[in-house]
Amino acid sequence: MPVPRETTFSKGLALPPSGWALAILLALYIFTGLTGHDPWKNDDAITIGVVYDIVTNGNWLSTSIAGRPYADAPLYYWIAAACAHLFSWLLPLHDAARLASGIFTLLALSFILLAARELHGRGHAAAAPLILAGSIGFLFHAHEAQPMLAALTAHTAAYWGLSLLGRQPAKGAAIFGLALGLGFLANGLAPMLALLPIAAFMLWRNENRKRAALMLLGSLLLAASIGGLWLLLLLAKAPQFFAAFWQSELDQLGTTTPLLNNIQHYLTLLPWYAWPALPLAGWALWAKRRILRTLPLAWPIFSFTATLIVLGLSLDARSAPALMLLPPLVLLAVPGITSLRRGAANAFDWFGMITFTAFAGLAWLIWSAMVFGWPERLARQIVRIEPGFVGHFSAVNAAFALLMTLTWCWLIATSPRSPMRGIMHWMAGLTLFWLLVATLWMPWIDYGKTYRPLSASLSGALGAKHGCIANANLGDAALASLDYFNGLRTVPLKSAAGKDCDWVLIHGSSREANAVVRAGWKKIWENGRPLDRRDNEKFRLYRRDAKADKKIAQSAAGAGAPD
Repeated sequence: MPVPRETTFSKGLALPPSGWALAILLALYIFTGLTGHDPWKNDDAITIGVVYDIVTNGNWLSTSIAGRPYADAPLYYWIAAACAHLFSWLLPLHDAARLASGIFTLLALSFILLAARELHGRGHAAAAPLILAGSIGFLFHAHEAQPMLAALTAHTAAYWGLSLLGRQPAKGAAIFGLALGLGFLANGLAPMLALLPIAAFMLWRNENRKRAALMLLGSLLLAASIGGLWLLLLLAKAPQFFAAFWQSELDQLGTTTPLLNNIQHYLTLLPWYAWPALPLAGWALWAKRRILRTLPLAWPIFSFTATLIVLGLSLDARSAPALMLLPPLVLLAVPGITSLRRGAANAFDWFGMITFTAFAGLAWLIWSAMVFGWPERLARQIVRIEPGFVGHFSAVNAAFALLMTLTWCWLIATSPRSPMRGIMHWMAGLTLFWLLVATLWMPWIDYGKTYRPLSASLSGALGAKHGCIANANLGDAALASLDYFNGLRTVPLKSAAGKDCDWVLIHGSSREANAVVRAGWKKIWENGRPLDRRDNEKFRLYRRDAKADKKIAQSAAGAGAPD
């Protein structure tokens, strides 16, 4: 039976939330924090570097970073570059590019809602986007420039399409085919492979298998045509990039990490990453253990298992690919919400309210230390973590943060009794904490994580006519940031061009750094971000001189002499 709804405003938001209430809550969650800070290491800076290269050079077919080929599927970068172009009048490129993450996040939440509606009914479906948005791991990636969000969106759309296969087979197969094809275009082959056994399971459970098989065959042809069109254009226009992309896809599928170790690493992420979806899904398994073979439960169970195995076989365990594990957990957790016993439901509700009220108070206290220097001990600790930071009061940010805090107090005081209240308070509390971080702490966080001052300092040390710069061991995030902020591009030290450079930039300690020092190159500059305190986190710039050339020549002659 559908969950009863309260409609009196004095009793708080109607539960489950719907319409404008749900839309406003999700919009606050999605778009707050997407803008207002520089590119951050790692994926955020890399992605924005690729988008910057597309916008400045106009090469939409193949992707690159700082002039170097970057073999990756292009769909997320296309959407991000389109956002950067459309909103260039309003936002800097890095902020406008991140709007693509907002678009994919909104679509993922919408598709998981539609999938839950097909599996569990309209009355319980609103729990699905609340559980997904309330998952802690999802929060981190939803607010950075993250291409894996496109794969997550493809997965949620595929779940919706497959859930329609019995009732509306043509529509369901079309949605699944589009999701599979666009998912490949967004993130390549590995993240999409898990959808194939999931589709096979739905085919096996379908009452009309012959019709469903034909529909799924058509969806596979649709997906192949979408991905194949880009591959054919790539093969014709950029064959070297095509070869590099396909080799990187094969390398992913041939991950060297043992399967069981990889799966274990993914599983160790989940207790915090998938909270509260994981415990709610576990409760659903226990509470509904007598009906686990029914489609609304058996399909998410199988989907989670298949996705975990495929990820273990094809992708090293990292936080971003683990996003693919969330949709089946969310679909399994939805019946867990409505089946919680009263004591457990109240405990979950109180835990969320107390936790995020305490976090909100902590956020305000730390902000006070940042801006006003009180409490003094906390203020000293903040400056110690990021030396040189000076906080400034923003009336607009403080007013917005205060309004959201008061809204939270109203929400927890007026929410009606409902099985949805616990997850509603959890998601709203997580949203409040993220809003406070994004509005009150963002200058401090950005100060420590941005490469902008470092890049400007390096540019000043090099001068206007610096010529060729070699680099020994710079990562993609640093390469992208230096190019984005000051147009500084480097070539590999071991390349033919790099050997003729008069400058070499080195990150941290390495064999190359030691070789450069031994060869007598002169260190011109050393710097790092405020958070980069250790020696292996510093950037160092060296310049060639005549003595260095002589030592290098002598070293080469000595190495080539017979024993």
